[in-house]
Amino acid sequence: MHLPDLLRLRLADALSELTKFGLTGDVGAYASMIRATNDPKFGDYQVNCAMPLAKQWGTTNAEFSNPRKVAAAIVDALQVGDLCEPAEVAGPGFINLRLKDSYLVDQLRAMLGDPRCLVSKANPARRILVDFSSPNVAKPMHVGHIRSTVIGDALARTLRFLGHETITDNHLGDWGTQFGIIIYGYKHFGDPDLVAKNPVPELSKLYRLVNQLIEYRKAKRSIETAQTDRCAAESEVERLQAESIATSDPKEQKKAKKRLASAQSKLKSLDSKLRSATKKIAAVENDADLRVKAQQHADVDHAVLQETVKLHQGDEQNLRLWEEFLPHCKDEINRIYDALDIGFDHTLGESFYHSMLSEVVEDLKKRGLARDSEGAVCVFLEGFDAPMIIQKKDGAFLYATTDLATLAYRLEEFAPDEILYVVDTRQSEHFEKLFAVAEQIGRDKVKLVHVNFGTVLGEDGRPMKTRSGTLIGLEGLLSDAIDRARQVVCDPERLSRIDPPMDREEQRRVAEAVGLGAIKYADLSHHRTSDYRFSLDKMVSLDGNTSAYIQYSYARTQGILRKAGSSETAVTEIAESIDRFHHPAERALAISLLRLEEALKAVHQDYAPNALVDYLYETAKAYAVFNDNCHVLKADNDAIASLRLALVALCGRVLRLGLDLLGIHVVARM
Repeated sequence: MHLPDLLRLRLADALSELTKFGLTGDVGAYASMIRATNDPKFGDYQVNCAMPLAKQWGTTNAEFSNPRKVAAAIVDALQVGDLCEPAEVAGPGFINLRLKDSYLVDQLRAMLGDPRCLVSKANPARRILVDFSSPNVAKPMHVGHIRSTVIGDALARTLRFLGHETITDNHLGDWGTQFGIIIYGYKHFGDPDLVAKNPVPELSKLYRLVNQLIEYRKAKRSIETAQTDRCAAESEVERLQAESIATSDPKEQKKAKKRLASAQSKLKSLDSKLRSATKKIAAVENDADLRVKAQQHADVDHAVLQETVKLHQGDEQNLRLWEEFLPHCKDEINRIYDALDIGFDHTLGESFYHSMLSEVVEDLKKRGLARDSEGAVCVFLEGFDAPMIIQKKDGAFLYATTDLATLAYRLEEFAPDEILYVVDTRQSEHFEKLFAVAEQIGRDKVKLVHVNFGTVLGEDGRPMKTRSGTLIGLEGLLSDAIDRARQVVCDPERLSRIDPPMDREEQRRVAEAVGLGAIKYADLSHHRTSDYRFSLDKMVSLDGNTSAYIQYSYARTQGILRKAGSSETAVTEIAESIDRFHHPAERALAISLLRLEEALKAVHQDYAPNALVDYLYETAKAYAVFNDNCHVLKADNDAIASLRLALVALCGRVLRLGLDLLGIHVVARM
């Protein structure tokens, strides 16, 4: 049930009726101006179209230049007597609508008999492909992978529940330079026995070592230029500072300050790059073993690219090593997915598309979109400073080439209406170019969406890293979350109050549900485009906007049902004598429960699961107020008890369903 949509249809009819006065305008746009009220004293929904309509209509009909008169005319034409109490005009022309108690109770009765909680299925349904997670399998998953993984999973679950045909694909980074790095590391630094005994940790060490040597070489090459650029930028800042002081003209002063701010920003960026390069150089040169390795492998970056090219060309040894290492790498990430209860319909990595890449390049050349540029093959796009490179000088292909091949395959194989790429904001330009090329080659009938997201930060506001500067491993992070949750929800004092006592297996299930749910919920509670600070202590708290709070609210509903000798499925009706509410908290909870579909459609509209998180939190708060004020087992009579028990059962069902769509489990006791 989508209450605003229902009211919107009635409002559209009323506005169409007013056209008999010669009034014109986009009825649909104005009819959509319905919002839930923040304060129940103003009703449940508010219509805000009278003010803009008065501006438009008043130019041709003086009678309708007053917003309150427009609002009154709308109220006279509005047919909502079966749903609402008489509409009220307030303030400069707001129309306040309050749903009838009898109507709400009828909807609750319908909700009791509907396992979908009155959420209608999309009509028409769309076929939507969700591309998410997509880690490079050559190294362990880290905290940076959590956002794509949980956002993509929540979107896929929600879209599927809404009735869309949803296809999920984990576009693994199982090919390319990362394996060139591992192969080079194995050949020059690897111990075959150690790798055979403990493959993933040993391969990860080799990856980090070779990558550090590559970064050292890059830093050495860039340091001199960076120092020169920094000196020039510093001189420019000093010149602009003098210039801003010298001028007395306010306009010129403003321009000078703007130029100075830009120059200072550039200097700050160069300082940061210089510090980073200096740190990378020092880390190698201050370590005797690394210093020797760096000297012995002075061409490591070029050599890694050669190993990558050999792999791509089917070199027997490199291909054998890739086939040997890949299953171990996949096992590592699959453990993470199993722990998070996340699955995929398809796992088609970059290697799957390798044989198609030459054809992509040739097709773009034939179309006149790609051409040679300084030895590379590039697509030059209007509006972009840099071209999209699809083949490098050495013949190697790039992510752009693979993504174009992937798009062609998906359109042929799945024929989707939408493709969602759940990838961080730093890749925005890449996807802008990809979508621009897709449009030019006639693949613009599918809706392509970059579902971008921000960064996970530590409590200090910086990207989460270990002391060594590497990103924190995801498997260890999940384990820490479960341990922290166990300390909070399974502490001796809490356990002593639970009857019958929790055995160790139930404690384990509760700790896992709360700990893993905390990480997912904390991520999803922020709008996906925002950065957020990671704090386990806050995440597992039983207070505030956390998964533990919602899970605890659910557990409380189950506790009441147990005491009543009932269950969610057993509560199937509300006493026929009930047609109104006996406490404001009953009504507030009922309204919240009936707004589930609004929240789910908002998730799809903005591709942002935080709309569902916000809804669950508000519903849990409404339940807490209800729980404190409306006794179920000690209600004044059986009829009121019937209504309240139904609210408890429906609240439990809605909270469980909502958490499930976020990929979070519930427990019956906490």
